[in-house]
Amino acid sequence: MSPPLDSTGGGDGRGRRPPQSPSVNVLGGVLLPCSVAPLTGFFRDGCCNTGPQDHGLHVVCAVMTAEFLAFSKAAGNDLSTPVPAYGFPGLKPGDRWCLCAARWEEARRAHAAPRVLLEATHVAALEVCALDDLRAHAEETE
Repeated sequence: MSPPLDSTGGGDGRGRRPPQSPSVNVLGGVLLPCSVAPLTGFFRDGCCNTGPQDHGLHVVCAVMTAEFLAFSKAAGNDLSTPVPAYGFPGLKPGDRWCLCAARWEEARRAHAAPRVLLEATHVAALEVCALDDLRAHAEETE
């Protein structure tokens, strides 16, 4: 079984990335963490950071729904089944996860897109997704 697209190790092979200035979110502010339980992000740093090695552009911080998880599984990316060999716990509705921007956009067009945390979605998402579409799916923050 191949690992889910969103469970890559990323980073420098040790789970770290080089120091850099703070990442920016789609609203122009500092990128906030998406989730540490489960630990998400291409670099497994809890944030939807990206870099040249992140070919999937895992930058949209989304709140999982049963509908989206079923959509993703049907599209060939089963995010709900745990894959212990890769340290992937499997996702359930309510979990936050850094999605590939193209997969989120595909789900939006199919009316299956999950809600998005704008403050935790990397500005690179705008290379694939329109800000108005992300705003229309924004999760209310406390």
